[in-house]
Formats: sequence, C-alpha cells, structure tokens
Amino acid sequence: MKLVVGLGNVGDKYCFTRHNTGFMVIDKWAIMNDLTFKEEKKFKCFMTKFKRGMEDILLIKPTTFMNLSGESVIAVMNYYKIDVEDIIVVYDDLSLELGKMRFRPDGSDGGHNGIKSVIKCVGTSKIPRLKVGIGPQPPIPAETFVLQNFYKDQLESLKPVLKNAIMGLEYYFDNGMQKTQNQFN
Repeated sequence: MKLVVGLGNVGDKYCFTRHNTGFMVIDKWAIMNDLTFKEEKKFKCFMTKFKRGMEDILLIKPTTFMNLSGESVIAVMNYYKIDVEDIIVVYDDLSLELGKMRFRPDGSDGGHNGIKSVIKCVGTSKIPRLKVGIGPQPPIPAETFVLQNFYKDQLESLKPVLKNAIMGLEYYFDNGMQKTQNQFN
C-alpha cells in the first residue's frame, strides 16, 4: 500500500489558498479516478483509496490544519503499517515559481510548518515529497501570502501543473525517485 498525503487547511475559506496546493493535487487525482473522500475521524483526515495495477493507493487530506498534519499521517501509517518509504507528501513551496514542481527523497522542512509536523511525528526527514511552486513571494510576510487565494489567472495556470503533478506521482510509483526526479524536476 502507498500513502499519498496532500497538505492543506480544511474549510471553504482556505479552498483556493496557496497553502492548499497539496489538497488541490490530491483532489484532482481523486476526480480523475472518480473517487469520493470520506472523513475518517480516528485518523483526523479525509481519505479515499483506489487500486493502481496491483497496488492500493491511499489518498489523505489531514483535517488537523497545516501545523498538526503529522498527527494524521502517523495515525494512518501506524494503523495500515505503512513504511516511510511508501509515503509521499505533496505540498506548496514558496521557493519554487508557480508552475514548477520538485520531487525530493528527503530534506529539511524549509520553513513549511506542515512538513515540519510530518517530520516530527514520523521521526525522520527522509520522507519522499513533491513540492509544488507557489512563488515568487511578494514583499509581505510568508504567513499572509500562503493564506491568500490564488488570483484567477494563477488558478488557470495551475491546472496543467496539477495534471503534471499527478503524472509525476504515477511515474514515481512505477519508476522510483531518481528516475522521477530526472523526468519531472
């Protein structure tokens, strides 16, 4: 079983914020596979599952809000006995331009509180991840910028990025991190 975690904040007011890019990728993948999320209170997330070839893919969106996302991730990992190498976390990255994405096998939190929480709860920074660009950041505090909605034109330019992210995730499951980095970074 593989676990794909989209990071974001729950609620209508956050739906189109830059910080919800991880949720947007997961939502798009669910739509493409005609899936519906169900709230799983014991895991503090919305969850859906599908089969891809012989592999079960679990998609989750933590309901803990960004800064406590790790609580949901570790609960799902423990219950389903999923190893860290079988998860990938999808989230927004200020240091990447809008439209860019980067697969990484590990790394620091880079100031992102969602991945910081996941690293803390899982107990390692060796967590595969897909970072989706939301930059460049204007001269305002990062906390303000990430919680602002995308502009309409940015949402339009984000559509192909979401599809590319999903293609990248599928490629990753078939080919591993190194080949995926070579193909998509």
